[in-house]
Amino acid sequence: MDAGFLRGLYTLIMFVAFIGVVWWAWSARRKDDFEEAANLPLENDARESSGRIPGVNGGAK
Repeated sequence: MDAGFLRGLYTLIMFVAFIGVVWWAWSARRKDDFEEAANLPLENDARESSGRIPGVNGGAK
């Protein structure tokens, strides 16, 4: 085994890992989770309803 073979093998492993992540991210099972995560900034959260910002002016941490 020479350095070129090891680099090629590493490239192949990284390519397969990349394809796996893309497959996982675009799978139909993940759609609901990603839509929920995309809507998180639009939801009212606890600091808006209580008027306190966590970690500032004695707010909860």
